[in-house]
Amino acid sequence: MGEYIKVDQMNPDASAVSLAVEVARRGGVLIMPTDSVYGIGAAATPQNPGHKRIFEIKQRPSTQTLPWLVGSKSDLQKYAHITHDWVNELVEAYWPGALTLVVTASENVPDEYVLPDNRTIALRMPNSPLVCQIAQQLGCPLATTSANTHGAPSAVDGCGLEDCLIEQVDLTLDGGPAPLAIASTIVDCTGDEPRILREGAITTEDILATAGFAER
Repeated sequence: MGEYIKVDQMNPDASAVSLAVEVARRGGVLIMPTDSVYGIGAAATPQNPGHKRIFEIKQRPSTQTLPWLVGSKSDLQKYAHITHDWVNELVEAYWPGALTLVVTASENVPDEYVLPDNRTIALRMPNSPLVCQIAQQLGCPLATTSANTHGAPSAVDGCGLEDCLIEQVDLTLDGGPAPLAIASTIVDCTGDEPRILREGAITTEDILATAGFAER
């Protein structure tokens, strides 16, 4: 069993951030709070053993890919090929926040993190200073998915985390209740218009209005 500490994700202690960065840098796996739900993640670096362990811990099929949590808005330009201005409008309106964007990955994204048939990746900048500071100090995004075994409900509070997950990860950051307690909205940005893959904390109506499209 790894280390377990309490944190304030909106005003994180520098020592907690440093510890998380240290664990992630050596290939460890973290459980961390976000603004939406709790996540389990590892540094999004090439051939990181922590990446593979996430699938094993979650009992999730390895054929799937993991979304990335980024530390700043500028990471969109680094890790994605953006061809439509409305994508940037969504980022300006909802990052940091509960918006996940499926985009065409840039050459800065290792092949192991993308779908091979279309080289897409899901990116989100959460409204969590804790997570953003970890990513910033780590120097790369966190490959992260919801902190629950495959098929189980997502944890929205530290006390709702499954013991089997806590026992297998290297560090658990308990930030108490997630502010939103609902999953992020996922938008496919690879076409000419936004396509809602999952409606979560942000409504379809708001996404389409911000992007300049009438709801259909």
